[in-house]
Amino acid sequence: MEEPRPGLKADSERERAPDFDALPSPEEFVRGERTRDDFFDAVLSLDTPGTAKDVAELAGHGVDAAREYLDWFERMGIVTQITESPATYERNQEYLNWRRAQKLREDYDTAELLEFLKTESERVDALQTEFGVESPEQIVISRYAASSDQSIEKVWERLAAWKTARRRVSLLERALSIESGDGADLQSVA
Repeated sequence: MEEPRPGLKADSERERAPDFDALPSPEEFVRGERTRDDFFDAVLSLDTPGTAKDVAELAGHGVDAAREYLDWFERMGIVTQITESPATYERNQEYLNWRRAQKLREDYDTAELLEFLKTESERVDALQTEFGVESPEQIVISRYAASSDQSIEKVWERLAAWKTARRRVSLLERALSIESGDGADLQSVA
């Protein structure tokens, strides 16, 4: 028998914080044995813009079918057409972020999401204080390492942690903007 979804478990059975690395990968959003799933997997695997031919090869189907699915995926917001001739497409990262935010909203209630947001926001604030700048993009790794007597690897790791925390804050804020229907989402009209 399968374990119930985290949202269906008693509070004492739930994990404390979401494992952001364990959130469904884009490939897990659609599963099945259908041609559509093959094309969906193919477009989600695009790291660089691709043509209908590229997508057809990745999916293991014909170019005409790829064009039809790419047109449909574009209307759905899953991909974006970036050039006309030849038509090239790239996956829409915003769509994937939206799906991940929905997954968080399904698995956690508002109070839990707020607690996770607080933790990640505190991490961002601490790293801003540590580095003395507003954004990790403002840091030149080698220069900072030399001026702080830290290894380049250590500085890179701290900056990567900062970028990760910022992405998590963004994802949690997005999840919190989705109405869940739980009592904490009800707002008074005063």
